Amino acid sequence: MAADKEPKKKGKTAGQMAIWVILLLLILGLGGFGVTNFSGSVQNVGAVGTKDIPVETYARALQEQIRAIEAQTGQSLSFDQAQSLGLVDQTLSQVITARAFDHETDELGISVGDQTVAEQIRDIPAFQGMNGSFDREAYKFALDRAGLTEARFETSLREETARSILQGAVASGNAVPDTYADTLLDYLGERRRITWARLDESNLDAPIPDPSEEELKAFYDENIDRYMIPERKRITYALLTPDMLLDTMEVDQALLDQTYEDRRDEFERPERRLVERLVFSDEDAATAARERIETGEIDFETLVEQRGLSLSDIDMGDVTQSQLGRAGEEVFGAASGDVVGPLPTDLGPALFRVNGIFPAQTTDKADAMEILRQELATGQARRAVETRMEPVEDMLAGGATLEELAEDTEMELGTIDWYEGLKEGIAAYDGFDAAAEALAEGDYPELEMLDDGGIFAMRLEGTEPAEPAPFEDVRSRVRASWETQETLAVLRARAETYRDQLAESATFESLGLDTRSEEGVTRRGNVLGTGGDFVEQVFGMDKGELLVTEGFGAVQIVRLDDILAPDLDDPATAELREGLKDSVAQNVGQDLFNAFATDIRNRAGVRLDQSAINAVHANFR
Repeated sequence: MAADKEPKKKGKTAGQMAIWVILLLLILGLGGFGVTNFSGSVQNVGAVGTKDIPVETYARALQEQIRAIEAQTGQSLSFDQAQSLGLVDQTLSQVITARAFDHETDELGISVGDQTVAEQIRDIPAFQGMNGSFDREAYKFALDRAGLTEARFETSLREETARSILQGAVASGNAVPDTYADTLLDYLGERRRITWARLDESNLDAPIPDPSEEELKAFYDENIDRYMIPERKRITYALLTPDMLLDTMEVDQALLDQTYEDRRDEFERPERRLVERLVFSDEDAATAARERIETGEIDFETLVEQRGLSLSDIDMGDVTQSQLGRAGEEVFGAASGDVVGPLPTDLGPALFRVNGIFPAQTTDKADAMEILRQELATGQARRAVETRMEPVEDMLAGGATLEELAEDTEMELGTIDWYEGLKEGIAAYDGFDAAAEALAEGDYPELEMLDDGGIFAMRLEGTEPAEPAPFEDVRSRVRASWETQETLAVLRARAETYRDQLAESATFESLGLDTRSEEGVTRRGNVLGTGGDFVEQVFGMDKGELLVTEGFGAVQIVRLDDILAPDLDDPATAELREGLKDSVAQNVGQDLFNAFATDIRNRAGVRLDQSAINAVHANFR
């Protein structure tokens, strides 16, 4: 079955997506990767049925995945990290699935004709000359850079397009019956009407008595898991930061004076106004508009809209009086919110609205000079640290210990019991946590950088197991938790008494409770002032039932007044229904795709060459 019989637009869209991915990764991705370093005898990492999985195909896919993660996080990702994240196995599975679909397209006779392939190639800007038409030399040059022949590239494009046709047919067109969507909507859109009251410390008759030392220690022992110090790495480090050199930096007075002059505007800011300006074609039109505003016939925002403009179109930002020219004096004499004018401008008469008044700001010159001195000294200190990096690296390469670094350089020696989340000492610097987490037994000290420009090297001395924090160190936390527990116990007892009274004949009002009502709580909603599982508990109640629950250091008494069907007149409900249909259809399509891919792999058979896979991995290390 030839794909050329399909409408050209559809074929071109799928093909263009495929070709851009292939071209970008081949020409840019493999450049410098070193696929050509693979042995000539290692051509494939495996096969699915009749389709080989070329070494470079797997390598390219793996590099694409790693680069995508790096782009998302803004940090480099090593191969070992990618492997620990499961990215390597995931990529291999995706490549196998793609080749499984290539095998199936052959079995089903799905193919893409030469005309479609030619159109796709001609549409790619990278293959076009200065006049915008296809340039065979550009085409040949791009493929040569990627180490591909025209036949091999066009075969890849042909397979990709045919595969896209088959994948699209499997994953699309999965309509969800209305009954299914409505059933989900009934569940998610169903509402509850409740009446509830909140009891907190203000409802206590008297403060909670002070705990005895024995009570606190007993509470500490019973809840020891709350007061555990996590497993720690005991680390010795040598550190040098710009702040440590700051006092030794001498700032040239001439440079300081020049910097002050260059940046004087930062320290001597004149009075400013936040202003909007609406320009008119002539004085009469501007005057008429001002009169309409003064009589209350129209407000400034509506006037702007009638001109076909938005407030952002006329916003001048914060300006000085001199920047407003002849209009400056009157604008600066107005109060915030006033509309003044018509006033002359270079564009014609205009109305001005004042949205904010910023008084003049003047920093004493001595204070300004000190600020600049600190900035310049910090910059010098950062550069001074940079100049010390190479000598320190040379010392480490020569076998120097951290103790010797501290003795022979300005670096300072320190130790820290580090764990994830610690923000004290050197752990407070951005850039330390990642290095500390990766540090392992036997690692040789290497020079690392902190985000503030500091440098450090470290050595793992050992690991301290998790253990309870000493009682005295956490005594204040223990007391706070004990008081919260005791308070909630008293409040719960009172709330349960109220619940029993409400179940008989009392009302929330007769009990003196501050009552709140919620008319349409949904499963996806929340009620301000309640715990995270409050809504879940409400949806487990029967109509008329009373419940006592806790959350945010308080106790709630809630009564379920009614169970309501979804509000079908609410636009949000209609949007939810359509969203459910789309979501379920996508899930069904994905499930069908996965099932079909698994079936192909099982029928065709998958063969992998672990030595070839290992060779690919070696190129990433």
